[in-house]
Amino acid sequence: MDNRINEIRRRMSVLRTEMVRVEDTMHEQIRHDLDSTEAAMRLMAMRAELAALVAEWKAAGGSELLPTIEERLKANKRQAQKPTTAAHR
Repeated sequence: MDNRINEIRRRMSVLRTEMVRVEDTMHEQIRHDLDSTEAAMRLMAMRAELAALVAEWKAAGGSELLPTIEERLKANKRQAQKPTTAAHR
């Protein structure tokens, strides 16, 4: 059972890394006023795949806490940015 859980965790990690790459591509396309539909659709599909992996991981007995987005960003040496609005300026 541990091998199955570890394999699922490995697949989740690989998927998260790929998601960051696709998200960066999407943001670059947006910055250059290009169509980012394909990247956005791919990212949504990847999110659905990640949710399925999390469910599979839990069903296999995975029980430790998964990192939050902020924790993942800090681990990747990125800073989580809080959205700013005109009211906060």
